[in-house]
Amino acid sequence: MSIKRVLINLAFVLCLMLAAFLLYRVFSRYTLSDVLDSIRTIPGVRILAGLGFAAASYLCLTGFDWLALRYAGKPQSYPRAALASFTSLSIGHNLGLAALSSGAVRYRFYSRWGLNAEEVAKVILFCGVTVGIGLSTLAGIALLINPQDAANLLKLGPASLFALGCICVCVPAVYVVLSATVRAPLHLWKWSFEMPSLKLALGQVVIGTVNFIFVAACLHQMLAAQGQASYVQTATAYVLANIAVLVTHVPGGLGVIEATVSYVLPGAASIGSLVAFRVIYFLVPLLIGLPTFAISEFVIAKPKPPPSEDRPQQPAQAHTQLL
Repeated sequence: MSIKRVLINLAFVLCLMLAAFLLYRVFSRYTLSDVLDSIRTIPGVRILAGLGFAAASYLCLTGFDWLALRYAGKPQSYPRAALASFTSLSIGHNLGLAALSSGAVRYRFYSRWGLNAEEVAKVILFCGVTVGIGLSTLAGIALLINPQDAANLLKLGPASLFALGCICVCVPAVYVVLSATVRAPLHLWKWSFEMPSLKLALGQVVIGTVNFIFVAACLHQMLAAQGQASYVQTATAYVLANIAVLVTHVPGGLGVIEATVSYVLPGAASIGSLVAFRVIYFLVPLLIGLPTFAISEFVIAKPKPPPSEDRPQQPAQAHTQLL
């Protein structure tokens, strides 16, 4: 086994240990009956609303792939893009290292639909950038509107938080300007990439931001059932939790989301609401995505290999040439 593989496995084990520690810190003061009782107090209407917002988020995520395929120059029908997107992300959200885990699933689909490795890499990069833009936009709005809760975690003064919020809001604006002005290709290792068109860049900003708005709304439905957290407070806690997840790469943000939200909103983040959110946004899609991926392996036809130029000639053709 190579040193690189050993380091990757070691990092993965350390991430799991960190997740276990954070879960212990968050859940150790509760018994199983406390968790179940807390979940039972969430009204059914809140559960249904949370499921609706989660579905809306995954619908936005399918738009990531639909736009990305156009950026890669290999547009596919929306059903194909939606199938690859939902299946890959429902699995990738739970495994962590989404660019690798969901990227591997995406490659399984798109390689069978005519995309080569470079084009799949462009799709993955485009979707990753869309996630970053959406998170940056919502983070900037949250920091500017609700700096108090962010200060509890970041330990920054008002001026620093205002500057950080402005920087986050400027990121999508700069990206749009670059997409409208920069046409020279950008190089990453052996691949070259170009800035998307202005139309695609605007689509990234809109759909990326709306996606995180829906996820925060899903979390808010769970928190609001047992606490007094406003939507803005919930969005602030969620974007801070996502930043922590990106830094730690803990699979599925397990423990990181719960610990961060509990720290930012100690009076509103009940254990039942956090468990319910994880079930709705992570577990339910996974239970749909895994069998969908398994079925697709049998239903979707594998690409036929191109005819080889070195293939031996048929006897009749060879005889004709000899004559």
